Amino acid sequence: MQFFSVKDRKMIDVPDSQVKAVKYERTTKSGKKQVRYALKAEYNGRKLTKFVDEATYKKYGGK
Repeated sequence: MQFFSVKDRKMIDVPDSQVKAVKYERTTKSGKKQVRYALKAEYNGRKLTKFVDEATYKKYGGK
């Protein structure tokens, strides 16, 4: 999986075994529930996050 490193300003390849699926949920002011799906990884001590669609989230172990 490729992540963009802001500090290095380039794309970085991270092995799929190090990628973790994360789901962010929040309630908006109007009371609606908002869900965002992301993949997280760590590369050289830096935390990387990539927002993805629900299908990709489930592919990497999201429930």
